[in-house]
Amino acid sequence: MPIRPISILSLSAAASLAAGAAHASSGDAWEEFRADVSAKCIAAAESLEDASAIVDPFGTESYGLALISGKPKGGNGSVTQICVYDKQTKAVELGGEIGAQVIPVSTP
Repeated sequence: MPIRPISILSLSAAASLAAGAAHASSGDAWEEFRADVSAKCIAAAESLEDASAIVDPFGTESYGLALISGKPKGGNGSVTQICVYDKQTKAVELGGEIGAQVIPVSTP
């Protein structure tokens, strides 16, 4: 069966629209990713008061990464924890508390 020119044009137009839609939503998808990493990492940092997150904008191929800082509950000063977010399962794990003498944390 011969390929008709109209079919090729239609297919090309549909592919262009789909590619444009995927490109346009990728910025939104990365924003959602960063918000999810931040929320889940802060929630996991149960040992910290007033925790805040600095999220690596894209992470690695497999993991989202964030630094979670705050005051240890019942303690003084501030500490930072490394948070690793599995992009596939969306589970998070925290590293141990790193004191301000290792990572300087400024407060506003």
